[in-house]
Amino acid sequence: MKTLKIFMILLVLTTGIAKAQFTKAELQVSGLTCALCAKATEKALKTLPFIGEIKTDLIRNTYLLTFKSGEPVNFDLISKKVQDAGFFVNSLKATFDFANVKVADNHFSYGGDTFQVMNGTSKEPEGQVAVTIVDKGFAPKSVSKKYLGQIADVNKSTTGRLYHVAI
Repeated sequence: MKTLKIFMILLVLTTGIAKAQFTKAELQVSGLTCALCAKATEKALKTLPFIGEIKTDLIRNTYLLTFKSGEPVNFDLISKKVQDAGFFVNSLKATFDFANVKVADNHFSYGGDTFQVMNGTSKEPEGQVAVTIVDKGFAPKSVSKKYLGQIADVNKSTTGRLYHVAI
């Protein structure tokens, strides 16, 4: 009986920790000229192991990506697949579940990568929040220049990739 209680407590704790992840993203691609281009890009994106479902909006040239639960998301691979298909990422807005994740000094970590919040707010993000990646190759030049021009110091203690995001 005691072992069962301990097991249940551990199960609840690990389930809560697993919630902290990217759940979906809206990817806008530039350079698409026809339905075949969109289909080729969709086919390339489907090969990524962390993508569960893709819905395409040909009018806005966007893809709604749903990520598999528990799989770490690699945004650089998404960008590479789009570029390999012959197109460019115009914007990438991902939804992150901040359950059990704290933003300290405008930084949070996920999957070995660090995310620096460029428009830090005084309120701690809670639940599902949309974050826009503003690095070059993920946003228009004007957006990247606006946010990346305000970087004062580089945090050298980060591990993995450093992404710059706006909430």
